[in-house]
Amino acid sequence: MKNIVIAAGYATRLGELTKNFPKPLLKIGENTILGRMLDDIDRIPEIDEHVIITNHKFAGIFEEWKKDLHYSKPITIVDDGTETNETRLGAVCDLLFAMDKLNIDDDLLVVAADNLLFFSFREFVDFARAKGTSCIMCHEQPSIEKLQRTGVVELDENNRVLGMEEKPQVPKSHWAVPPFYIYLKKDLDLVRHSVENGCGKDAPGNLAHYMVEHTTMHAWPMSAGRFDIGSLDTYYEAQKLFS
Repeated sequence: MKNIVIAAGYATRLGELTKNFPKPLLKIGENTILGRMLDDIDRIPEIDEHVIITNHKFAGIFEEWKKDLHYSKPITIVDDGTETNETRLGAVCDLLFAMDKLNIDDDLLVVAADNLLFFSFREFVDFARAKGTSCIMCHEQPSIEKLQRTGVVELDENNRVLGMEEKPQVPKSHWAVPPFYIYLKKDLDLVRHSVENGCGKDAPGNLAHYMVEHTTMHAWPMSAGRFDIGSLDTYYEAQKLFS
């Protein structure tokens, strides 16, 4: 299983802090946002490589960061060739770019690089193995306003995904979808042809939505919370929380 880290965004909401520096490598205590995530994922036996897809503007910074790391699994940095927020490929196209460039044909753990987690991805991988399907995560979100800004899924009693909507005005459930996914090898042909068949390019949730409509998927209810670093306020709050 490959761990694919989507890290090609430009984090414009963090202003000067990320104008010339990638958000995933911002420090939280003695570690980085991404480092904290890799510390956990690297311990999962099924993972045999970390693939970090970034943009041309930040690729050199990731390569320098990589030199000081000592993980048990190799890290590969993929440069998508873009240099501005206006020319970015979008998360789905970045995933496809990395898959094509590295000829990836394995199960995939796909993660956004700007979250701090209070649980282990080990649980998610075990869930996908037990179900034998591609999987997404979900968590209960009581706020209708927040549900209207994210992906929302309906589940049956066995956690099979019955349907998914992106940013619904009238959410059909309180199950929100964070940006963490497992796509099994048997579904990779669907992934490869998703954009040409109408899948949205920008957000990673676009691909999950597309896949739900074309294959059987299950959703793992997160066993604990996460901290999404999407603004200066949340970054400084995370520093206080984790330092």
